[in-house]
Amino acid sequence: MSLIVLGTASHVGKSVTVAALCRALYRRGIPVAPFKSQNMSLNSYITADGSEIGMAQAVQAFAAGIEPVADMNPILLKPMGDRTSQVILLGRPYRDVQIRNYYAETDRLLEEAVAAFERLQNCYGHVVVEGAGGAAEVNLYDRDIANIRLARSLGLPIILVADIERGGVFAQVYGTLALLPDDIRPLVAGIIINKFRGDLGFFASGVKKLEELTGVPVLGVVPYADIPLPSEDSLSLADKGRQATRNPVRIAVIRLPGIINFTDFELLERHATVDYAPPGSSLAGYDCIILPGTKDVIEDLEVLRRAGTGEELRLARERGIPVIGIAGGYRMLCRRIVDAGAGYEGFGLLDAVTTSTGYQKAATQVRRRATGPGPILSRIGEVSGYEIHSGETEPGDLPEAFAGDGAASHDGLVIGTFMHGIFQNLDVANALLAYLAERRGVPFELVTATDGDAAYDDLARHFEEHVDMDAIMAYFEDSG
Repeated sequence: MSLIVLGTASHVGKSVTVAALCRALYRRGIPVAPFKSQNMSLNSYITADGSEIGMAQAVQAFAAGIEPVADMNPILLKPMGDRTSQVILLGRPYRDVQIRNYYAETDRLLEEAVAAFERLQNCYGHVVVEGAGGAAEVNLYDRDIANIRLARSLGLPIILVADIERGGVFAQVYGTLALLPDDIRPLVAGIIINKFRGDLGFFASGVKKLEELTGVPVLGVVPYADIPLPSEDSLSLADKGRQATRNPVRIAVIRLPGIINFTDFELLERHATVDYAPPGSSLAGYDCIILPGTKDVIEDLEVLRRAGTGEELRLARERGIPVIGIAGGYRMLCRRIVDAGAGYEGFGLLDAVTTSTGYQKAATQVRRRATGPGPILSRIGEVSGYEIHSGETEPGDLPEAFAGDGAASHDGLVIGTFMHGIFQNLDVANALLAYLAERRGVPFELVTATDGDAAYDDLARHFEEHVDMDAIMAYFEDSG
């Protein structure tokens, strides 16, 4: 059997709940796969076969002890501005559509999603399904293929997750249940209250009142926990200032309007002060500047130019501050960018020309050895990452940063690469942070290898401690 995790709103903890359930089942020896029919996110992951899916579903797959595949997130929407999104269907670019036209394909996309779910269930026997946003978006019921229409197609029991931290939890839960369609409401088998802070005993009366009001059991009240899992989407970016480590080493990640895959920097966040600096911010006082990936290089380049960020980068370069560009950020550092046949001046910190060609993008996992010069790249061996880009870059007489990828200035302090995820490599994190600490004259504590599964186990234990797992396991143990 399988079940669905829906939420009272966005960012209430659906993704983390699914990851916790997947890990709890894995720890019990029960095979399970995560699934989200439609995800809207600019944080994506490239699977072993080159499919692009939402980062959250990749994390959930790792929690379940399995490799991510396209069926876990058959429809990924990547917002592009002007009410347009790129549709990634079963891991591959499908088309760019405005939202009004996207809804015309609802029936076909729902069929694709249900077929993907069935393939997962046939393969693993059990699936934990994640909804999207709030479950009770009444104006979308006729085309809600992530919540209502999917729940109707699958007929699975539902767990409803609410976020008490944002307040109004009684209205969240009661209102959501009241607004669900008559055929969906009876499928709600339990409620989980998430992100509780304080003494759980004080909310015992609240649990009782919720059960009286709704007639649905509260399966648990889960305290807030800071467990290091990759962020899902742009809503998580708003929390970064509160979560950043206050460390003498300061890194600025330029907060591009179209920033993607900011999960690239989450290991650095745990060992340095990482600020997501808006365009136009002063970059004085930072030890390193990073331009991240973006969904729209040219548009964001112009935003940065108008805001004066180009001059800030030039001044940082004059001070000998390392400047690193990832994917679209790398392209911005080049002298010239050719996009759709038109030419644009980049920031020119790398004397290179980059060209974007065609709609299809390279999407692949890669392993490359650092080959570039300077005090950072020279400390790095082989690294792994993934690429999502189109076109190519001609570095001229500049050395490659990595074998077959990127470019570096001759002093090695300006580095460009198309690889996402490189800062998750301990070699890269240690090389950068050690150099920055040396330059600032502060002690550096080596970032050491950790058990990659430790965070998932911590999450599962935290969840199991506060949730009625016997009630939940009943949906999985009766089918093998």
